[in-house]
Amino acid sequence: MAHDYIIWNADPTLFSFAGIDIRWYGALFATAYLLGYQIIHWIYQREGRDTQSLERLSLYLVIGTIVGARLGHCLFYDPTYYLTHPLKMLAIWEGGLASHGGGLGVMLALYLYKRQTSESYLWLLDRFAIPTALAGVFIRLGNMFNSEIYGVETSLPWAIVFKRIDNLPRHPAQLYEAIAYATIFLLLLILYQRSKTPPTPGFLFGVFLVSVFSSRFAIEFVKDKQAAYAMDHWVNTGQLLSIPFILAGCILLMLTLRSRNNLT
Repeated sequence: MAHDYIIWNADPTLFSFAGIDIRWYGALFATAYLLGYQIIHWIYQREGRDTQSLERLSLYLVIGTIVGARLGHCLFYDPTYYLTHPLKMLAIWEGGLASHGGGLGVMLALYLYKRQTSESYLWLLDRFAIPTALAGVFIRLGNMFNSEIYGVETSLPWAIVFKRIDNLPRHPAQLYEAIAYATIFLLLLILYQRSKTPPTPGFLFGVFLVSVFSSRFAIEFVKDKQAAYAMDHWVNTGQLLSIPFILAGCILLMLTLRSRNNLT
């Protein structure tokens, strides 16, 4: 029965000011951005890089993340609706951001920034993988407050009833992902900090891709359906979108291992 499980009925609105609702999701997203900025600032200082360029880079990343995540949601998860109602793609306030699209947006933003600087693209990807993993934690907590991206019904003792959805005990898939991303963040930070020499270019980003999207692939098995269209495959949309990222990460790790062996 529902009363045997944790009941979740949090208000998505953190507070209201001057008739504007400030939502938990937005506050947590902003927190992720501010913490990520501090981490990157520390990395730049640690490696003797120019921190003054970070403000411009941050603007690239914010735009890339939001535009990429929104387009990813529209085109990956409900293309029929949004292609017939293209102006709805602009209605971000109605919800709908996809992490796969956000990831691609970040990669594109870093590439565009790299073209205007002397930075190595792999150097940027390696360093920004660390705060990106942390950002995933806060975004999934935001999903939790929105009572979205929840799991399928289960009778496990840690199941949660999302009262704003229904009275069924479900897998807290958002928390599974948040825990996974927090673990990956700590792993990347340890690998970065404890390296006596700078990590082989592409290594940290390869670890990020394989670990994040393998976690995503596994957790998708207990998630409720998110795509608006049905799929007749044993994997869902989120899993299909994760496969190219996992393969890219495996290739990067193999290349970095080969490079490291050649140096020794």
